[in-house]
Amino acid sequence: MDNEAQTPAIPPTPPPLPPPAADSPRPEIPPPLKPPPPSEPPKRRHRWLVAVVVALVALGVIFFAGLLPLAHSFVGIGGPMHGGHAGPRLVEAVVEDNDARDKILLLRIEGIIFGNGDGSMPSLPEYVKACLKRAGEDDRIKAVLLKIDSPGGEVLASDDIYREIDKFQKETGKPVVAYLGALAASGGYYVASACRWITANELTITGSIGVIMHGYNYRGLMNKVGVRPEVFKSGKFKDMLSGEKDLEKMTPAERELYEQERAMVQAMVDEAFERFKTVVKQGREEASRRNRAEGRRLSPNWVEYADGRILTGRRAYELGFVDEVGVFEEAVDRAKSLAAVSNANLVEYQVPFDLLNVLRFFGKTEAPAIKLDLGVAPPKLRSGRLYFLPPALPL
Repeated sequence: MDNEAQTPAIPPTPPPLPPPAADSPRPEIPPPLKPPPPSEPPKRRHRWLVAVVVALVALGVIFFAGLLPLAHSFVGIGGPMHGGHAGPRLVEAVVEDNDARDKILLLRIEGIIFGNGDGSMPSLPEYVKACLKRAGEDDRIKAVLLKIDSPGGEVLASDDIYREIDKFQKETGKPVVAYLGALAASGGYYVASACRWITANELTITGSIGVIMHGYNYRGLMNKVGVRPEVFKSGKFKDMLSGEKDLEKMTPAERELYEQERAMVQAMVDEAFERFKTVVKQGREEASRRNRAEGRRLSPNWVEYADGRILTGRRAYELGFVDEVGVFEEAVDRAKSLAAVSNANLVEYQVPFDLLNVLRFFGKTEAPAIKLDLGVAPPKLRSGRLYFLPPALPL
């Protein structure tokens, strides 16, 4: 009896529910719950890794592109070991496409003619030499059109370009035509003198046949600020181009020495001037011989106008310094005529981007220079050098 009292009572099983009637609505069953999607791992780290890899690959490509020209200069195409020549790389660009097989090379002489490059680009004589060499090797180049817009520049650099043009014409037989732009004076005209034909606009400023060496005497300024130079020299003429000499307090012996120095410098200028006149005479006579009746001969009194004065294109034509007064298109037609071609594309050679040159440019170190603000920006001429320049430019 005690065990029966302690056993809990089992509730009776509820009777089964009756089946729903056919016309009764069915209860809606909720859809099963979908498990949440697995959380994705953060991708920021992978994105940074991809960016770093892409950047390294890009830098590698740029670095390789910069080193490739250097490798070519030693062991590659055009390098000394393959019988090539050292010089800037050139890429041909079409200036005027006339759907022709033959080509005329457009070679620009612009700005002051310097003999040294700036580290990122070749000097103008180097560029001209490389262009003419390539033009001589290209049978499709029938003539060269020299477009000059320059006041001149260094004597040696101008003479180097003159010699390259003269050499090119004699070795290849291809004519070089010069077109004088807004300004083609002094060294600019010196370069043109080597050409087979010279065309100038009637308003072109040209001439200025002469040589100049320019400098400053700044001893008066040094005296005002209390600066006195100390000079140690191996010979009495070693400082002949110095701007530190006190011209107002010279002893008779110092004055005599100074006059001797000036005479020697003037002799150098006169020698370069004689070279200028010889270049003009020989160049124009050779052009006249080859052009015959079509060109112009130097006027008998042309030397009287070789005194540094500037001339218009029209006046230069009257004196025989140029062969034709016209515009650029007429110079192009003249190049075609002299080359005996009816149609030609106008092309030029450009120096492509070179990372190595840019790095060399940023790696340059220069000594600090004292600058005098005169309110204008004169050309960066170097003391102690001879220049073919109009007299007003160095001021």
